[in-house]
Order: sequence, then C-alpha cells, then structure tokens
Amino acid sequence: MPPAKKAPVKKAAAAAPAKKTPSVLTLKHLAADLANSHDMPKKQMEGVLSDFVTLIGKNLKKGAKLRITGLGILQVRHRPARMGRNPATGEAIKIKASKKIAFRPAKDLKQSI
Repeated sequence: MPPAKKAPVKKAAAAAPAKKTPSVLTLKHLAADLANSHDMPKKQMEGVLSDFVTLIGKNLKKGAKLRITGLGILQVRHRPARMGRNPATGEAIKIKASKKIAFRPAKDLKQSI
C-alpha cells in the first residue's frame, strides 16, 4: 500500500507590522510627512526639499554662513595643513589643508533633545 499523502500545514498569517519611524530618515521620508501635513503631492514636496538642499550647497560653496532658525548654523571652516602620523607605521606624514562643513545646533534644538 502506498504511503498516504499528508495535508499541507497552514502557517499562521503573520500580523502586519505597525508603521514605525525608520531609524534613518531620508528626504523622501521628510517629504512624505510634510506633504501630508500641507496637503501637497509627495513628488512636489520632494522637489522642494531637493532644491533646498541644492541651494544650501551652492551658498556654502560661495563661503556663506547659513543660519536656519530652530535648527542651527552651517558654515565652511578651513583646516590648515599639519603634520600627522600613520597609525600603522608611526611614520610622520603631511596632511594638506582642507575645508569642512561645520554645524552648530541652535539652542532650541539642543534643549528639545
């Protein structure tokens, strides 16, 4: 007599996970939240935020200091050339001058965190 076929076992349907805030927010996440709160299409809000970031970059490149109320200050700082050490060999190396973007948070932002 051939072995009897077993009926397939049904797995319990996994409950849909509740929506939670992602650990890393992107411009798309911010645009979606802003679009919902301002009754605008998401694509249009993504365009606005993208243009905002581009404008910040252009102004920083020109050397402007940006003060965004409630967020903080963005500015370019110049780092002079200096001597450093190669951690693997201990050999002295020359590090050339560079620019970096510095961010100083606003008092309100620091207190809210």
